[in-house]
Amino acid sequence: MKLENKKSVFIETPIPGLVIINKPIYVDERGSLQEFLKNSEFKREGHLFHGEHAAISCSLPGIIRGIHTEEWNKLIVPITGKMFAAYADTRINSPTFGKVFTYEFDNTKPNTKRTALIIPSGVGNSICVVDDQPVYYVYLNSEEWESSKAKGIAWDDPDLNINWPVKDPIISERDKNNPRLRDVFPEKFK
Repeated sequence: MKLENKKSVFIETPIPGLVIINKPIYVDERGSLQEFLKNSEFKREGHLFHGEHAAISCSLPGIIRGIHTEEWNKLIVPITGKMFAAYADTRINSPTFGKVFTYEFDNTKPNTKRTALIIPSGVGNSICVVDDQPVYYVYLNSEEWESSKAKGIAWDDPDLNINWPVKDPIISERDKNNPRLRDVFPEKFK
């Protein structure tokens, strides 16, 4: 699938509001620097983001996390490792409801240009570690994470039909018990 790049660091995906951020990396003898959030650029491109909660996550080989559908915006930046990610649109009034966009992040080399991603509220995100190294990534949420607000869709939902790159993944109890999309939104499947 070819993505549209309008000579911008922001690349629109087929799911409205799900945006890849591909910023330049500056490398010298000390290492590298790469920004992933600069509000003036976000505003200029029409992508407003306000962060309230930041965290670093580590996922081990064979792990699948998600599909997490909390009602807040997210900005993620994978830092290390190789990660397959699947994003499912669960916004009931979206023209791309039920559609999935997949993307692979590869940050296995030093001074690699990292890609960030804006994930709008209602677009479910999930990751899968695809090689033998852990994946570390930073995420910034527009609201503070609370377990009472945690929501999700089954990682193996047949309606989403995600072709995961690992067999027999390690899944958390929470993610094993997430409902299918048609169980949450039965009116969309009549």
